[in-house]
Amino acid sequence: MIDSRWLVRPVPRPGARVRLFFLPFAGGGASVFRTWHRDLPESVEGCALELPGRGARIRELPSLRLEPLVQGLADTLEPLLDRPFALFGHSMGGLISFELVRELRRRHAPLPCHLFISAFAAPQHSRWSPQVHLMSNEEFLQFLVRLEGTPPEVLASPGLMDMLMPIIRADWAVIESYTYRREAPLPVPLTVLGGEDDKAVARVALEEWAEQTRESFTLEMFPGGHFFPRTSAEPLLQLFRRVLRPWTGS
Repeated sequence: MIDSRWLVRPVPRPGARVRLFFLPFAGGGASVFRTWHRDLPESVEGCALELPGRGARIRELPSLRLEPLVQGLADTLEPLLDRPFALFGHSMGGLISFELVRELRRRHAPLPCHLFISAFAAPQHSRWSPQVHLMSNEEFLQFLVRLEGTPPEVLASPGLMDMLMPIIRADWAVIESYTYRREAPLPVPLTVLGGEDDKAVARVALEEWAEQTRESFTLEMFPGGHFFPRTSAEPLLQLFRRVLRPWTGS
């Protein structure tokens, strides 16, 4: 049985040849992908994954550790792996998608036909300093301003920030409590995406993802900063169409 709390499918396509699962950045929810679903080809079903503490799960406490998220997502995905599938994760979503694929491998479950990881440094070399989730409110707000991912009108709204800050802090706790464990490279083709002006993740840190696959590795750079998908959605969708064409036939 599928735990529907984790899954948002606004444009169901039961006849799709491929499922493409989306995982959001820290503080984000399934709604950040709301315009992508309808713009995918009919042969691809977009499935956004909703983490606790946001969207329809706003009353749930957000997780502070990666393991419960990976386990819950793996449980949800397993009944849906009856056809080729791919994963796209942006920033924190990239880390989750990577560990999710490793968990599926441990379960001897089907693995994705392709993995897309966006704007997250290769985990085997990542070091987090300072500890963002432990910052004072003032320091935390300044950090969010530098990251350029939160709209100014949201940052200027005490009510909205009172609601969002615990979620974003919890997501940073997930990232900063993560411990990389060496395993064999994945037998999955990997495309890593980055923003040309990203001040948070250097190109070299994206290139190091090549160590995590024994299949093909591609690095694609897009105009923009850390949140380049907001301004490069159509080029991203074109990339998905091109890479997934061997499985979709379209």
